[in-house]
Amino acid sequence: MKTCTKCVIPETAETNKFNGDGICSVCVQIDSKKEINWTEKKKELDNLINKYKNKSTYDCIIPFSGGKDSVFALYYLVKNYNIKPLVVRFDHQFLRPKVIQNTEKVISKLGVDFINVKTNFEIIKKTMIESLIRRGDFCWHCHVGIAALPIRMAIEKKIPLIFYGEPSAEYASFYSYKDKEELNVEKFNKAINLGINAEDMYQMIKERYPESSLKLEDFNSYMFPSQRELKINNINALYLGNYIPWDVRKQVKIIKDELGWEGDEVEGIPPEYDYEKIECMMQGVRDYIKFLKRGFGRTSHLVSIDIRNKRLSREEGIDLTKMYDGKKPKSLSIFLKLINMNEKEFYETIKKHVVLPHEIENYDNFLKSSSNIKPKDFDEWNKKFS
Repeated sequence: MKTCTKCVIPETAETNKFNGDGICSVCVQIDSKKEINWTEKKKELDNLINKYKNKSTYDCIIPFSGGKDSVFALYYLVKNYNIKPLVVRFDHQFLRPKVIQNTEKVISKLGVDFINVKTNFEIIKKTMIESLIRRGDFCWHCHVGIAALPIRMAIEKKIPLIFYGEPSAEYASFYSYKDKEELNVEKFNKAINLGINAEDMYQMIKERYPESSLKLEDFNSYMFPSQRELKINNINALYLGNYIPWDVRKQVKIIKDELGWEGDEVEGIPPEYDYEKIECMMQGVRDYIKFLKRGFGRTSHLVSIDIRNKRLSREEGIDLTKMYDGKKPKSLSIFLKLINMNEKEFYETIKKHVVLPHEIENYDNFLKSSSNIKPKDFDEWNKKFS
């Protein structure tokens, strides 16, 4: 399997392409950041905010998970522009205790209004099963809810400006830094919804559970508006990282120092990356599925970022991936209980979604690959879903 000669990401990564020197498209994109006139980009941001500020009850909506990127985006815009945002979280219902504490701290210190939206957990469980079986990715409800809900709320409350945090050019090649990335119908269908819209998901669930009393309107939070609706309502859903240089390490230090935001341990990730994906109890399962399907996990992603920013050598990165990627997480037992699936069924399901030329390990090795690391709050996860 071909791997980037600069970072450690293999050819099985979604959207990745390699140039004649064997360097992946994401590394090329990161190098291209040097060519961007960030001073001009900052002026664009200034003009954009001036255009929308004080025109509505709120100046903008900031979709918010409580993780590093959304916290930094909120901090940066409030501190530098004194805006009045409406902070909106799609609650995927797997939030960890630390991220809930961080959220209370951040919202209080910045003095902003906050809405947390939970949807029917029975729907969430059914979508997890459906998207796992059909796409090898159980996170459909999270991908779609985070994208669709804030935009639906923007239309409802007449707040046309929306700011997400990091641009996807930092870690994928759906868009490069030369593109104007915005969340619209094209991006939603191309990079977010796994090729399944809310209406499709409703029909799939009705077919699998004909006795279900669910109705289409129960999926409203997952329905992305049409391009016509976006245009009529002048929706402008943008990414802060397209206007300022995005540097996760520096930004994490800022939110830790200024807001008291705290990191946490995450399954399958070295402790020095305590800032990454701390929001979700099921993150270890998601990253493990990625490893089974594509041959690399979250640690490969993280060390590659540091290699591109010259904070780590490629050899050091490879050593870390060998230590942390590919260990079966403790949380898998909770996940399988939730979706009523055993390990053999899980393995056979993922096997159907393996991305060539990667080959999934055999079932015996799968059974032996368990991690001995138990997150400190693991018993709380077990208790919640028992």
